[in-house]
Order: sequence, then structure tokens, then C-alpha cells
Amino acid sequence: MKTIRIAVPVEFDYEQNLQFLKRSPKEVLHRVEEDGVVKLLQVNGELVLFKVKSSGKGLTIDFLNSTPSDQTQEHIKKFVREWFDLETDLIPFYKLAKKDELLKDLVKKHYGYRIIGQPDLFESLVWAVLGQQINLQFAYTLKQRFVENFGELLSWNDQNYFLFPTPQEVTKLTDADLLPLQFSRQKSKYSVNIAEAFASGTISKEKLKGLPLQEAKEILMNVKGVGNWTANYALMKTFRYPDAFPLEDAGVHNAIKNLKRMKQKPSPAQVKRVFKNYKGWEAYATLYLWKSL
Repeated sequence: MKTIRIAVPVEFDYEQNLQFLKRSPKEVLHRVEEDGVVKLLQVNGELVLFKVKSSGKGLTIDFLNSTPSDQTQEHIKKFVREWFDLETDLIPFYKLAKKDELLKDLVKKHYGYRIIGQPDLFESLVWAVLGQQINLQFAYTLKQRFVENFGELLSWNDQNYFLFPTPQEVTKLTDADLLPLQFSRQKSKYSVNIAEAFASGTISKEKLKGLPLQEAKEILMNVKGVGNWTANYALMKTFRYPDAFPLEDAGVHNAIKNLKRMKQKPSPAQVKRVFKNYKGWEAYATLYLWKSL
């Protein structure tokens, strides 16, 4: 079995981040095992199954179903660095947070926690749509049904591993395919709209890469079904825009209410005032506020 190693920053805690990946037993796009997390990717037409583990001061990647080419190994290494948010320098954020009443205890308690990402922009947007106006566990149920019905499958050692459905596959779907999975008509329509935007090349990760936040957001919000919250969420999870901020997020409102011991949820204006203190680091402030819940 081929193994490669990855260095990690000092401000990275494997266990904190693994906890996030354990959020739901219905998760179908990775499997958390005792000693690591197993994921399937497709690279240049090849299905690559690998396990990421903590090893001393870094991470190791074990390739399970094959020994991929050097080029594919580099691709997976880059994916893991992106997935675990290893490129972000958190030192400036921690300096800011340690002086902040709401965040100082959270960053102390969860030091090394990062934005575990969704490097696939299509997956990120569809997942955000699936999660709208329902609880998290039902969102995972919808994702599980969607992936198991329309995603590619690899069986290995008596376990099934899945890829997220491709935009090309999703463009073929209709309400007749999605409503029986308990998608609402709106979620069905929006998922297919997003898939069509990717399949036609109107949107791609490459096209948005490097754009200012506002410009990237406007491109995404031209797609029917992608509102401000969905666009901000995807830009935070896929590109790590540190200033992507889902202002309308109920979790952020609840966290501020709890930490400030307010009798009712803050208004959007009050949330904006709180976030003025986090300029340039809104996404990471959001992450730690979510963690407080």
C-alpha cells in the first residue's frame, strides 16, 4: 500500500476537524473509521480510494484500491490540503479573536479547528440548497438518497463508496426522479438549474477562482436558486474567502443570542454590528460561532 505524508501548520488540530466529519451517520461521501477518514475521488477517469490519518506532526494518505501515478498522488495531496484548509494562516484571526468577548473562549477551546471544505463547487452549492429551511439531519437524508441514486459507486472490502453526482447526470433529472426522494419541487428545480449552469460552462470553479468576493457572489446569484446565503456558504466552503459571511444564517443568530445572553435573536443590523469586529475574517468567526452550538 502506497503512503504519502503531508505537513500541517501548528494551528491545526486533527481531532477537532475529525469531529466535524463525524457530524452525521448518514454521510455518504466519506467514512470515518477508528484511525482515519476514507474518501473516494475520481482523477482523470480513475477511481481512487484513500484514507487520511493523523501521524505525529502531520497527516498521512494511504492509497487503498490502487497505487496511483505520481501525478494522481499530487492531485490527491492538493485535494487533502484544500479539504482540511491547511493553506490558511490562522495566526492573524487568532490574534483578533483573543481580544474579542464572543470568540476568545471559543478559539481557546477549539484551537486548530478549520473550515473543512467542499473543494467541489457544484457539490457545495447543491448541498447548500438541500439544507435550506430544514434541519441538518434531514438534509443529510436527502443528500444520502441523492448520492446513492445518482452518484458513481465503488465497492471495496464489502463497503460502498460514492462520488457526488456530476452536473451532466443531474441535468437529466426531473421532479419524477427527485420528488420520491422527498425533495421539494423547489429543491428539485434549483438542483437541476445549478447542474445546467455547470454543464453549460456558465459557472465553474476555474471561472470564479481569484475573483473578488462580491464579483464571485454576483456570478453565482445569477443562477436561479442561489441566493445570498447559498452563495456565501459555497464561497466560504470551496474557496475559503475569509470575508464570506452568511448574514441570514440562523445558527449565527442563535450563537450570538446564546453568547450574549440575549432574550431574543439579534436583528440583522445587530449581527452586522457584531461582525464589524471581524472584518476580513467573517468566515472564520462564523465557523467558531457555529461550533459554540
